[in-house]
Amino acid sequence: MTIKFCSFASGSSGNCYMIKDDETAILIDAGISGKKIMQYLDETGTPIEQVKAVLVTHEHIDHVQSLPILSKKLPNALIYANERTWENNDRPVLSHKKRTFTTGRDFTVGKFNIRSFRTSHDAAEPVGFSISQCGRQISILTDSGYVSDANIEEIAPADILVLESNHEEEMLLMGRYPYPVKRRILGQEGHLSNVTCGMCLSKICKLVSKPRQVLLGHLSHDNNDPSIAMLAVRNTLLENDVIPGGSLQIEVAQRSSRSDVFILEG
Repeated sequence: MTIKFCSFASGSSGNCYMIKDDETAILIDAGISGKKIMQYLDETGTPIEQVKAVLVTHEHIDHVQSLPILSKKLPNALIYANERTWENNDRPVLSHKKRTFTTGRDFTVGKFNIRSFRTSHDAAEPVGFSISQCGRQISILTDSGYVSDANIEEIAPADILVLESNHEEEMLLMGRYPYPVKRRILGQEGHLSNVTCGMCLSKICKLVSKPRQVLLGHLSHDNNDPSIAMLAVRNTLLENDVIPGGSLQIEVAQRSSRSDVFILEG
């Protein structure tokens, strides 16, 4: 069994991730152009016929932009979202391609088990996802101003983890955003800061000690920088007696280009 993961884009201008085995590919969110998604599928050796599902975390445009074209261009892909996300989504999707899941209730696509879990964001019913097969787990948690103990327990077993590191708090406070926007981002239904990301990762590593690949996701263009995010997260880990490097590999998921393809062997 071989599972592959690739971040196609991660940030406020668009989000999309891919997970696949030899038979089935799954996209998580579709917040970048359909042209880019098709390009990255080709670059990763993923035929469009192999894509069986697009999972939607929530209805914000940087996560659903290309749902209309994907529902037409991916012949075997069904589009999955919970009921409240469908109710608040304004991007048209072919009706026969729509599927509704219940948050917290597992379902399967191919040989993958998929579990959604609630996040804390100003959307109708935002979720993260844990996708697993044969004891291997990939979890994605972005767009959340708060991470609950239940969230920590859910994502702690992940072999590959995308965890939000949206902003450096001082950059946000001193920056050009209007005060209401700053308050939204800093609130419990906003986004995780670099330091909060580091704190969450410290808890995860202490709860489940294992080799893992972490991608810092959803970085702000205006209020963060990859080098600042890496430094802040690493320093927070060290302050909490967690040593990055070795079995804990950390890098930044880029805003507008795809990552390397990460491979999990069964």
